[in-house]
Amino acid sequence: MDPVFEALTVDVERTRSRIPAALSCLADVVWNLAWAWLPDAESLFREMDATLWEAHGHNPRAMLEQVRPRRLAELAADPRFVARANALGQRLEAYLNRPKAPEAESLASRYGGRQVAYFCAEFGIHESIPIYSGGLGILAGDHLKSASDLGLPLIAVGLRYRQGYFHQGLDATGWQVESYQDTEFGALPTGLILKPDGTPVTVEVPFHNRKVVVQLWAMRVGGIPLILLDSNREDNNTIDQWLTGHLYGGDRDTRLGQEMLLGIGGIRALRVLGYDPAVFHMNEGHAAFLGLELIREELERGRSWAEALKSTKSRSVFTTHTPVPAGHDTFRMDRVGNYMSDYLGEFRAQGAPVRQEQLLGLARKYQEDQHEDVNMTYLAMHTSRSINGVSRLHGEVSRRMFHWLWPGKSVEETPITHVTNGVHAGTWVAPLLQELFETYLGADWLRHQSDPKVWAAIDAIPDAELWDIHLRLKRRLAMYTRERARWLRELTSEPADYVEAADQLLEPEALTIGFARRVATYKRLGLLLHDPERALSMLDDPSRPVQFLIAGKAHPHDSEAKRLLQYLFQVRRDPRVLRRATFLADYNIAVGRQLVQGVDVWLNLPRRPLEASGTSGMKAAMNGALNCSILDGWWEEAYNGRNGWAVGTTEEFADTSEQDEVDAASLYSTLEDKIIPLFYERDVAGVPRRWVAMMKESIRTISPFFNTDRMVAEYSTRIYLPEKD
Repeated sequence: MDPVFEALTVDVERTRSRIPAALSCLADVVWNLAWAWLPDAESLFREMDATLWEAHGHNPRAMLEQVRPRRLAELAADPRFVARANALGQRLEAYLNRPKAPEAESLASRYGGRQVAYFCAEFGIHESIPIYSGGLGILAGDHLKSASDLGLPLIAVGLRYRQGYFHQGLDATGWQVESYQDTEFGALPTGLILKPDGTPVTVEVPFHNRKVVVQLWAMRVGGIPLILLDSNREDNNTIDQWLTGHLYGGDRDTRLGQEMLLGIGGIRALRVLGYDPAVFHMNEGHAAFLGLELIREELERGRSWAEALKSTKSRSVFTTHTPVPAGHDTFRMDRVGNYMSDYLGEFRAQGAPVRQEQLLGLARKYQEDQHEDVNMTYLAMHTSRSINGVSRLHGEVSRRMFHWLWPGKSVEETPITHVTNGVHAGTWVAPLLQELFETYLGADWLRHQSDPKVWAAIDAIPDAELWDIHLRLKRRLAMYTRERARWLRELTSEPADYVEAADQLLEPEALTIGFARRVATYKRLGLLLHDPERALSMLDDPSRPVQFLIAGKAHPHDSEAKRLLQYLFQVRRDPRVLRRATFLADYNIAVGRQLVQGVDVWLNLPRRPLEASGTSGMKAAMNGALNCSILDGWWEEAYNGRNGWAVGTTEEFADTSEQDEVDAASLYSTLEDKIIPLFYERDVAGVPRRWVAMMKESIRTISPFFNTDRMVAEYSTRIYLPEKD
């Protein structure tokens, strides 16, 4: 049995012993995160105790172990509920034993069943497991889910953050306030990996004059093992205990320490558990130190420096997600030399010490420049055989940024490719729509979602039927928004009249536009109010009202982004805004799922070409929302003139203020002249026929390509398999 899965068997049996025998199959379900996308799982757990479900952040393990014994007895005596539970257990078993996809079979055959080791600093699998911050983590979570769906031999490595990413609040002035709280990992489907004597399995990572001891936690994501490293142990000093305290928190030294644990500790964790991966995938530069650790292992086996580097490159691949130089992690040379002195001293090539300059030169543009910062992207690139961006345009941008790595080659010849991102349909498509797709696309549509022929059947869905389901999802979103807005306003002690106004938020029948993503300056949330009066007048039109739902977190150190949120906050009491727009604080997976499943239009306004890919618009499109976006990232590939709207042009301006002016004018005219009139154009039955035609065009053209089944299959055939034997 897989070591991670074996480690969890004790936890599964402990849960099984606490529940009635009639419900025993649910012990296997709650310890496998496949419940997050298996049909009927969440609704079944919500039925057990809706209040407890919300109180525990949609965590079924906590539900099952903490629901009242009397309630469990009632459910165990209810034939209908027992039948549903057994059906869910059988569904999980069938899922885990279904045939592997051809890409998985090829990969397993080529490497003799050895895994791909997928390293990432964050994983966004479900809102109940707060070890993610945003797009990178959610993409990583979707990657694991589709790897499981396809049956890929893959294992994932990340960090177990004691408090995760911050919780967002707004003070009385609208300034973002961050708060942290310990995550109850003892109530989550995470199990500490133990030795036969019951003590934790650990690895050590050398720091300056000490070793940081890391213990290992196990999670199961369908058929994929996930190992999380944790430094919160009493045998570490207090500072080192907090290395895995916060995701993207602390100072530069903390970040450097985290990346040492992820890259170096991650490799050592795989080794101590008996894994021997064939390929190491660095998803962003945070894991780049794994390249050094692989080199160290090869040197320890007696290889020369050149042989060790060649061997490491032959097994490593790197995905970059950042199209701006400032977004790549760098560390001052003096700090790296201090933190990593003991570790770098372990490198010996055929008996002789390897110079520190030679090792860290792999992380520099000019390898002999000892004053140049250590750059994690450069390190990843210098130790990988394959480098890819995450959209076609991002691949082009990356070739321009990094072509110097290949002297003598032109930008066009630079061997940086791209694999465009996707999203996990089983997670993000609303259950109501999934049922509709089963009816018209076939019961097995999810297994064949990358086949355009499957999606051609979208045209067979009656317009009125598709529109009716969309309206039902909009009504659900309106109720969710009202409840969350009231809760947030009460939490921040807003005036009573403003709290009460939450109950009047949103008309389900009105045009609803969503904008939800990380609040970074280049994302340009401020374009919405570039011309405040023009924007607010759209909200105030009684015959054709527009309403906005906005969500997103600013990085704790990004004061400019915080000021933007504060500016938006200032207009919240304007009568035109009171019922038509709101900001949903503390954005997370649960909020995002509600938004992408219920809005009419998904808005994205990055400053081209700074959006590497973006995935939220893909999720919205699969649910029938229409994208209105700058032609950047994924939308530059997806837009065909009939499946949404393009804002601005493909011109890249030297003057950012001029670009903002041009793009804001394009946004307003697109809304006023195209989107609003089309949405409110109805037939005698009240159905917006031309709008629904665009919905179908969007679903049909976007869904078969921009999904993670296609993406992971492409990684398997183009990235994980070597070009030459």
